Amino acid sequence: MTSPQTLTLSSVKEAHALIKPFIHQTPVLTSTYLNTLASTPQTPEALSATEWSGQAPARPTLRLHFKCENFQRIGAFKARGAFHAIERLKQSPDFDPSRGVVTHSSGNHAQALSLAAKESSIPAYIIMPTLSTPSKIAATLAQGAQVTFSGPTAPEREAAAQKIISSTGAVLIPPYDHPDIISGQGTAALELLSQVVLPTTTTTLNAIITPCGGGGLLSGTALACSESPTTKVYGAEPSFQGADDAKRGYYSGQRIPSVKSLTVADGLRTPLGEIPWEIIYERRLVDGMYAVTEDQIRAAMRLVYERLKVVVEPSAVVGLAVALYNEDFRNMVEQEGGEGGWDLGVVFSGGNVSLDALGELLKE
Repeated sequence: MTSPQTLTLSSVKEAHALIKPFIHQTPVLTSTYLNTLASTPQTPEALSATEWSGQAPARPTLRLHFKCENFQRIGAFKARGAFHAIERLKQSPDFDPSRGVVTHSSGNHAQALSLAAKESSIPAYIIMPTLSTPSKIAATLAQGAQVTFSGPTAPEREAAAQKIISSTGAVLIPPYDHPDIISGQGTAALELLSQVVLPTTTTTLNAIITPCGGGGLLSGTALACSESPTTKVYGAEPSFQGADDAKRGYYSGQRIPSVKSLTVADGLRTPLGEIPWEIIYERRLVDGMYAVTEDQIRAAMRLVYERLKVVVEPSAVVGLAVALYNEDFRNMVEQEGGEGGWDLGVVFSGGNVSLDALGELLKE
């Protein structure tokens, strides 16, 4: 396992070289309509019920580049970290594959680790909260994993995982608080930076924004951009029931160790991990954190379906929702981007949502 203290851009590049045979290089999409919408001031009516009521609307210029990890294997970026962790584990002389691996996850990491383990003939033990979506449970079982259910909080998941470790000797591969997971997740941003070719400038993206739950994707993205003098990194969260723990911790200087939220962005219901915190906050590799409401998440999701014609889950669109609706972010882009504006990379983290849930999310 990679040491947390040695995580760098080189760690992400090495991870990418190791997992390239197992993952997809996902496409980057653009939309003239969404660029225009993001670059249009919000109306006073739209702002009237928000914390920015009465303020002059921001006037940023934004060009959006969507990294579509919803097209990744198992439908989410989590495949990157899971394959990297498994491949690194296989390199360890102390690892006994017959004992298996174990994790706790609401769905996407569960599916990803199950797939990566199956392709190496390693048993996978998965702890899933009882409130996990049925489609994600079914997808995890379809990969041949042994699923055990637990309560929804991190301590409950971890206790269930410890029981399995005690009885089987399986190796724990947590969903985000793990160096090999983090460097694997950073490969999405590494690809994004190489895929976007800007015709009018010699610089790369001005910024990348990703969803933040446990922080594996955001901290990996920060590592991928850590040696770029021009590309900033931002995190996006739901605000519902305190799910914006990373944002609150970032601006207070104290990591918040627990979250209990039923936000529609179910992949972001976890607290920011200790290793991601060290990268995001203590090493100052992330430039800011922003949050959006449930209605804004649903609105962004509807726009993606209607305009990009791709399947995304609620967690995937929080970055787009920030770009469209968060006036603090939009004001910052206006001030820093000036007349030329910003080219913003937006990571769509996944697309695992059932048709039944989709109908409920998007109904008028």
